[in-house]
Amino acid sequence: MSIGFKTNTPRMSALIVLAAGLMTGCANRDSITVGSVPDDYRTNHPIVVAERDKVIDIPVGIADSRMTNIQQTALDGFIDNYDRRVAPLVMVMVPYGSANQTAASHVSQDMIKRLRSAGVPEGKIVHQPYDASNASENAPVRLVYKQMRASTGPCGRWPDDMLNDSDNKHWANFGCSYQNNLAAQIANPADLLGPRQSDQIDTERRSKAINDYRRRDASWKPNINY
Repeated sequence: MSIGFKTNTPRMSALIVLAAGLMTGCANRDSITVGSVPDDYRTNHPIVVAERDKVIDIPVGIADSRMTNIQQTALDGFIDNYDRRVAPLVMVMVPYGSANQTAASHVSQDMIKRLRSAGVPEGKIVHQPYDASNASENAPVRLVYKQMRASTGPCGRWPDDMLNDSDNKHWANFGCSYQNNLAAQIANPADLLGPRQSDQIDTERRSKAINDYRRRDASWKPNINY
């Protein structure tokens, strides 16, 4: 005499299929894409490497007859990252028609001499006047040159209501300031385009390290006191 159990075949089949689906999902959990948050701040605010104008306005007093220490410090900081291999044009824009026109003309000559001593070729410095007759105050001397820079788009975009997030997406301005700050800290934008060329191997240092390893030199061993 045999004792059998009556089972609900369709229900049992459904449970088996469900269990198999759950196990499959656990096995491939790394490949699951969260569909409720399809956007990314790195996509919305990408860091772009492009040639942009580097600009500085240096104030000039009406009584200035030569470049002051403050003006010199500002100029040195402005030209510090100038790429002397590429040597882009440096525009020295001097105001005319303003109250400090004469002073700006004298100071700009000192600035040009300073640029030459900093390594800017003479043929790459362009002296250009600009109309400042409508300036209510003393007009500055403006310096401009092209430079490869990493940057993002402007922040502060609020096209939609932040509370309207039924789709659980990032708001438009999310991550913009972070991306801008990250781009500003990159010393060499070319690092975002690809790896740098490897430096030459220091053979003397390499030989010393190998010899120390072979001799088990105590100089590199941890100092352990028992």
